[in-house]
Amino acid sequence: MPDSIRGDRKPAIYSIAAHRGFADALVAGLIPRYRDEQFGLARLTLLLPSRRAVRTVTEAFIRASGETGTATPVGGLLLPRMAVVGDLDLDETLGPLLDPIGAGASVPPAIDPVYRLCRVAEVLAQELASTPGVHVPGAAGLFRQARNITRTMDRLLVEDIAPDQLLTLDMVEELAEHWQNSLRLFARTQVFWKNDLESLGKVDAAERRNRLLDYAAKRWREQPPAFPIVAAGVTSSAPAVARLLRTIADLPNGSVVLPDLDLLLDEDVWNSLGRAGADDGDGQGPFGRDDAVTHPQYHLKLLLNRMGVSRAEVRNWHRSGISAAPPQRSHAISNLFLPPEASGVWVDLPSDQRRMSGVRIMETANPEEEAQAIAVLIRQALAVPKKRVTLVTPDRGLAARVVAHLSRWHIAADDSAGQPLPQTAAGRLFLLLAEVLAEHAAPVPLLALLGHPLVHGGMERAQWLEKVRLLDLALRGPRPGPGLAGVTATLDTMTKRYPGLAEWWTVAAELIEPLFAYDHEAPLAVYLDTMARVAEALCGENIWANADGRSLSAFVQQWREATAQSGIAVKVADLPTLLREAMDEVAVRPPYGAHPRLSIFGLLEARMSHADLVICGGMTEGNWPASSAPDPLLAPPVLRSLGIPGADFRIGLSAHDLASALGAPEVVLSYANRDAASPTIPSRFLMRIRAMVGKGLAEEKEAVALAQGLNRAAPELPAPRPQPMPSAEQRRVDIAVTALDRLRGDPFQFYASSILRLRKLDAVDAEPSAAWMGTAVHLILQRWHESGAMPGTLVPIAERMLDEMNSHPLMRGLWRPRLVSALEWIEQETERMLGEGREVVAWERNGEMRVDGIRIHGRCDRIDQLPDGTLAVVDYKTGAPPKAKMVEKGYALQLGLIGMIAGQNGFPGKDGAPDVRGEATRFEYWSLSRSKDLENGFGYWSEPILEGRKKTGLKRDEFLSKTEEYLRQAIADWINGNQPFTARLNPDYPGYTDYDQLMRLDEWQARADSQPTSDATEGEKR
Repeated sequence: MPDSIRGDRKPAIYSIAAHRGFADALVAGLIPRYRDEQFGLARLTLLLPSRRAVRTVTEAFIRASGETGTATPVGGLLLPRMAVVGDLDLDETLGPLLDPIGAGASVPPAIDPVYRLCRVAEVLAQELASTPGVHVPGAAGLFRQARNITRTMDRLLVEDIAPDQLLTLDMVEELAEHWQNSLRLFARTQVFWKNDLESLGKVDAAERRNRLLDYAAKRWREQPPAFPIVAAGVTSSAPAVARLLRTIADLPNGSVVLPDLDLLLDEDVWNSLGRAGADDGDGQGPFGRDDAVTHPQYHLKLLLNRMGVSRAEVRNWHRSGISAAPPQRSHAISNLFLPPEASGVWVDLPSDQRRMSGVRIMETANPEEEAQAIAVLIRQALAVPKKRVTLVTPDRGLAARVVAHLSRWHIAADDSAGQPLPQTAAGRLFLLLAEVLAEHAAPVPLLALLGHPLVHGGMERAQWLEKVRLLDLALRGPRPGPGLAGVTATLDTMTKRYPGLAEWWTVAAELIEPLFAYDHEAPLAVYLDTMARVAEALCGENIWANADGRSLSAFVQQWREATAQSGIAVKVADLPTLLREAMDEVAVRPPYGAHPRLSIFGLLEARMSHADLVICGGMTEGNWPASSAPDPLLAPPVLRSLGIPGADFRIGLSAHDLASALGAPEVVLSYANRDAASPTIPSRFLMRIRAMVGKGLAEEKEAVALAQGLNRAAPELPAPRPQPMPSAEQRRVDIAVTALDRLRGDPFQFYASSILRLRKLDAVDAEPSAAWMGTAVHLILQRWHESGAMPGTLVPIAERMLDEMNSHPLMRGLWRPRLVSALEWIEQETERMLGEGREVVAWERNGEMRVDGIRIHGRCDRIDQLPDGTLAVVDYKTGAPPKAKMVEKGYALQLGLIGMIAGQNGFPGKDGAPDVRGEATRFEYWSLSRSKDLENGFGYWSEPILEGRKKTGLKRDEFLSKTEEYLRQAIADWINGNQPFTARLNPDYPGYTDYDQLMRLDEWQARADSQPTSDATEGEKR
């Protein structure tokens, strides 16, 4: 250090204790020191760790200028110049302050980080392809690995470690094989990338930052600036930062202000923290295995050691903030984080050194209750004039819940950590475009895209949304064929049911169609260009509006330029994952306009901030502190040899963040006993607080009780068993041959389906259901009969129609072979019966009759004429047919009703076909399920007739008369009568479950089963 700077002057390094409030205490000391009538503050240069810190200090200056409670009101201020000198390893950025010094001309420009990512991915692909036995992942996997490599590169650069140092390690052979391979791959990639940088004449952003900081330190040592420089709140221990801070501390007009450096910590305890970067020359390196890297003071000791400053040279800052806590709080915080060996002194600590008055712990049952309780605390605090509140939490989900709960009281709150771009409206739309392309216009992403709030397709939003709703109805059930053509083919069959939908879909498909110009693989820049055009076509310029749209626009522009010359071809299947992981790194910051006295911060954003009430939320293990993950590329021994702290280093940073938060006058430490999946473990920091303070620790119970009360609804009386009583006019509805069973077995289901006309919607992109399979079988058999039912043609017809109808893998792999086997049996059985004189006279024909003034209608699956002139009614079943006992009790009457309609000439001929006339004497179920008689075969038929050895069923000569009896009785009771449509009247009826929720079955069924109603008893008698 030149004597012209230092002389006998000690380095000007200060610490602001946790209880004082860093930003406000800093400003309270800067104003009297530098303010004068000649704009002294405006000449001050203030170096801060992050952009968030700039905003925090600016707000502190504003508070100081308007503070009227001081002896000397400050009034108006010209703010100092503020610049950012953050740590890239902490995702912070360097401000433009140092370029005007002249470094910009001598330091090469920084490479675009996205270009670097793409180039590293290309190099990685080449390296993996040249390694025998190594699989080369797709583009998404390559970019994921490249992202890990670039992060490790930055981590090394921040620590001033050149790539060449990796080649000098003498421990490689001692590592496990996978660590050796990883290290070699990383080193080779580094060499290729370094050559690329030299050819481009650029450097990595971290390298440029180091050079700028070193250049500034050199210039200021040689020519001390005339203006004062203060570095405040910078805790990064990066070597370049440490060198700059030491230079500033030695300047005549310079000083360094550190946050929460514990000057009360016993010297023996300070020494027990470990080497902290100080290499004693004993061959063990700068970081010992026993270093207390999880201690909140460890990173500050590392910084001081790299600055060449002892803790004894650091002085206390002379001012406190507006909302300072009692000084005893700093003593308690210092004792709280003692290393394990030293924490034994807790037993003998006097009460004033362990007391944490103003600190409360809030325990809740689950994250939802925790968020509600935190919102209650915030609302109560904001009701106090001038009181400021800060919520600090690393849990973004908890922060989002709190914001939502506060909105019920019209309190606008923004999470300053930002929102990941994929979770915003514009980002989600862009991802939906990728998903529609990758999944070949599957219904779920397609409907989500077209129904997105930003999409209107040039129409009025209400008109567009109405068509999307119709499309949603049309695409219910199994997935149509792939691509836009598959959707078009499906809609062409529904023109009568949804008028105008096909025409609208033509317009919508034209807007989306450019996506599918590259439906296999293409460069990422091509996809981005196409997706941007389609997004504008669907949304107009609104897609780029607002904060999320501007962030998306910048993302697309940056990635498009960086990937324009990339040699990596991206397959469509990788596109959604690749984009999602890239967009996750973009945080959309909320605009101004939230409540001025409320802040919601992540751990990084909360540094240097202070409030009257600080709520630390989500304090559970794995959350605060976060689970430490080792570097995926470099083994821990390699990092130690290179002089880089281990993965547990971040635990110490989290502890320091908590220590800073504990300095507020009022603190609430909140956690939930379980998360969404399992029970949680309270944070180790909470455990220490409870262990040290003991019974004197206060608990926050009022807010929890209020939160529980807000969610506690008034008790509801149990729902009664539904017994609707429609009017006589409403009752007189037609009865389908398939609905009589439902009317007798569960009148409420008949009421819901035939009177209210409610229908259950199939799920979108559903697996083929039994109902869908039945419809498919009927269409296949209908096509076969219409083509002449020639032998050997049924299976080819089925194969062709199934290809046209659906391409669902479940149907192809599981159900289709069984169906083909059953259809072969139907063809053989029909041919055999034809040889016996039995002839198919009707299939899929509508018929009707009137009984007691009520229209009975239905569709026959098939009717055969027997040699004696009588008829056989055939009902196809894809599963097992109804049991004969159910037919006997009147819960499966479709065959009998079809026979009655045929007996009344209810199936008239059409298109030249003859009328169906005659008495039905056979009533057959033809099942396509597994046959009991044929080994590994499918298909059999049966009759619910009481004859031979059968013990249940109806007698053949009584089949139609008994069916008519059941029919007339049902018409008399419910259609023409006044019986209530009681839910689940007959428990033996195995009805559908479509209306169970509507009838609120679970609320009354147990009571009804234990105490049957008179209606149910009467129904059973019938």
